[in-house]
Amino acid sequence: MDVLRGLDLWFLIIVGPLLGTFLDCCGIEWGFFERQFSHVQWEGFVAWDLIMPLFMFMSGITIPFSLARFNSGQKPGKDFYIRLAKRFALLFLFGWIVQGNILNLDFRHFHPFANTLQAIAVGYVGAALMFAYLRPKGQIAVTLLLFLGYIAAFAFTGMNLDPETNIAMEVDKAVLGCHRDGVVWKADGSWSFNPWYQYTWILSSLNFIVTVMLGCFAGEIIRKGSDEATGRKALILAGTGAALMAAGLAMSPFFPIIKKIWSSSMTLYAGGLSFLLIAAVYYIVDVRKWGGEWNWAKWFGMNSIAVYVISHVLNFNSISTSLLHGLEHLTGVMYPFIIDLANSLILILIMRYMHKHRMFLKV
Repeated sequence: MDVLRGLDLWFLIIVGPLLGTFLDCCGIEWGFFERQFSHVQWEGFVAWDLIMPLFMFMSGITIPFSLARFNSGQKPGKDFYIRLAKRFALLFLFGWIVQGNILNLDFRHFHPFANTLQAIAVGYVGAALMFAYLRPKGQIAVTLLLFLGYIAAFAFTGMNLDPETNIAMEVDKAVLGCHRDGVVWKADGSWSFNPWYQYTWILSSLNFIVTVMLGCFAGEIIRKGSDEATGRKALILAGTGAALMAAGLAMSPFFPIIKKIWSSSMTLYAGGLSFLLIAAVYYIVDVRKWGGEWNWAKWFGMNSIAVYVISHVLNFNSISTSLLHGLEHLTGVMYPFIIDLANSLILILIMRYMHKHRMFLKV
């Protein structure tokens, strides 16, 4: 789990940005690869679109392990709700810091729900409550109801998939209003919705919970039966992933794969890919015992919230340019890449130090 979560974050924070800067500096047209490192405009799916679903999926995998006591009949108590509320509140707070503009100290530009961490908060709380109170069949039934409920919302509105007027977008506009991300404020104090911002959050939360529950089901497959890691479990994970991907593709002609509104076909497709990835990493690290080769991924994976927040909030340019400004006339067009590489190395060293000294940000 830590390795896969770490690889996901390395891809988001280190590999993607550095590769993009390098190729831009070189003036290389990177075509297919460029498409893999930027979100699809509307319909479709590329590697960059998997980062958020995989992050959420991984948060669900931990549930069967951290809440295993409820499988033996123990009922949730006060401590359970306090921890759940604390996790929810901290994830929303970190989301406000990263993308909610809370540090701007300007309430007009505050975005209460607009970040991956907040989607995880909603998904995790829903999945944790389901796991604590329902047996596996009940968990599957409620997950299916949430999944079908999202489809029904679109079906009752004529399957309108227009980026600006679909039902998920209309709900966001009605609930979040001027505090929806993407709102443009004018000098006279008026505001308007910017059509370029097409992500949705409120209604899409139904499928956020489904995504986290898919991770929870994967965690159950890993935890059930023998404590020993087996190739059979990896095969079940891979088979489930292939089936989910096939189901997502089969649904896509009727409800296309659209990550920005977290469409139901996208939920299945991304969930299937996440199952395949956890199957591969589980087999390599736990079954084949090659985990020692992946410790560098754990620097990020075991401190995922910390590295995500630090990378988005702290700007290391002042350090890098102060130390390396003399290279600008020597490296020419490659200087921006040198600075980005130095920034990345600073972050890696921070996370390595925190991992070595067991400094983890827990929520």
